[in-house]
Amino acid sequence: PGPEPIRAIAEDEEGTLWVGTAGGGLFFLREGRWTHWRKSADGLPSDEVSCLWADPHGTLWIGTPGHGLAVHQKGRWTRFTTQTGLPGNSIGYLYAEPEGALWIGSNAGLMRVPPDTLEAVRSGTARRLTGRVYGRADGLPTEECTQGSQPAATRSPDGRLWFVTVQGAVSVDPDNLQPNRIPPPVWIESVWMDNQAIYLRGLRAAEPTAFTIPPGPHRLEISFTSLNLSAPERAAFEYRLAGYDDRWTSANGTRLVRYPRLPPGRYRFEVRAANEDGVWSPVPAGLDIIVQPPFWRTTWFLTLTTLALVGAIAGTVHWLSTARLRRQLRLQQALEKERARIARDLHDQLGANLVQVALLGEMLETDKDQPREVEEHARQITETARETTRALDEIVWATNPAHDSLEGLINYLCKYAQEYLSVAGLKYRLEVPPLPDRPLAPEVRHNVYLAAKEAIHNVVKHARAQSVHLRVRLEDGRAVLEIQDDGCGLPPDASSRGRHGLGNMQKRMQDIGGTVRIESATGRGTLVRFIFPTGIAAP
Repeated sequence: PGPEPIRAIAEDEEGTLWVGTAGGGLFFLREGRWTHWRKSADGLPSDEVSCLWADPHGTLWIGTPGHGLAVHQKGRWTRFTTQTGLPGNSIGYLYAEPEGALWIGSNAGLMRVPPDTLEAVRSGTARRLTGRVYGRADGLPTEECTQGSQPAATRSPDGRLWFVTVQGAVSVDPDNLQPNRIPPPVWIESVWMDNQAIYLRGLRAAEPTAFTIPPGPHRLEISFTSLNLSAPERAAFEYRLAGYDDRWTSANGTRLVRYPRLPPGRYRFEVRAANEDGVWSPVPAGLDIIVQPPFWRTTWFLTLTTLALVGAIAGTVHWLSTARLRRQLRLQQALEKERARIARDLHDQLGANLVQVALLGEMLETDKDQPREVEEHARQITETARETTRALDEIVWATNPAHDSLEGLINYLCKYAQEYLSVAGLKYRLEVPPLPDRPLAPEVRHNVYLAAKEAIHNVVKHARAQSVHLRVRLEDGRAVLEIQDDGCGLPPDASSRGRHGLGNMQKRMQDIGGTVRIESATGRGTLVRFIFPTGIAAP
């Protein structure tokens, strides 16, 4: 051992020598070799050792001045303090009776631990150190036992036990000690909530069985008591709140427990009492406590919320599925409509042109002996073939999704206008701003092109114009296409008679949600304005 003063020494059944020091921890000598133990979180509670007892069962009992009692049994450490049964945390001496009981001298009384409790401690099943605590009421001159000297307890030849206190020595005949074997009854004395009494025990008051606490942060206080006439000040209590903490908790000398904020739920409060000899009441006093949840945590609210959530999810899924089906249906309808349009264009343009070519071929065969007729038929065949090629090019352009944009529409329309007006010998001017590359519905592109093409044909065939001005501008979500000539203008009754394809242009623009406006005056030309949706904001 080190230079620290030695306070206790003991030898166990295996011949190991144990030495407790004042500040140097615990030493033991085994097979000629010293081992040193110091204070640790899960081992020796203090480097100050005041007393030692090595019992016949291989268990070492270690008293400390201020840190209670430690028990070492086959590598397992157990600690006891005032919270687990000791009368005081400063242990002055330990003395074992031949019959097996252990006396513990502390700064707060002399405690006698019965053999069955010692056995429970050795087996590791004892959570508390139970036994009788003797004090002034039992004849001791003081409750504080002597510390710092060994031995401090002994047995005289007549069988009496002698113990020392700070005010002298005392003796007792262990054969005259009669433990109190009567378990004390225990009651719940009062229940308070937020400093308001909701139950007070009285002679005529019925025992409470349950209390309901409304929603909100409430403070609950429960006081309890027991009946022990021999030593009421030495009664010990343990309580638990099943559903919150199922372990028994020592009341540590008080008779009151507080629960500041219990969560919603059902609980069972139980309390039991022990007399001065550690005999516990067999049946604890109990009380059911129901803490009501706020409305948003009640079963009906959670059920309704769950149903509403499930309904919302189901409705959303149904709406998304329905919307998807509608989109698929619209796409299918658009596809069918586009197929029908392509079939109609093939029939109306290519079919008619091919029939005309076939007829001209037959006429050419019939008039083969007439050179002038053969030449005329050949010219018509050539012109019809060119028209067929141009019509086929328009059909291919209309069906190609790469051209489904406003820029693609205007570029193709300008190309057609340039070629057609050049052949007709008309001057033309194109005024087109930079166009965003944004998608345009195929039906919009197709109908606008055919309507504009009809307007350009009317200029060449009927207007007797010298020049044509084609302008494009963007408005919010719409495009405006204007075709203006300097010709003779429309006759006053052109619109009412539906002449010059005006009805077809109006029908095509109505089909795509657009409009066509015509401004004309005799001798001052005509302005045809097409307005159609694009979904493109103006720059």
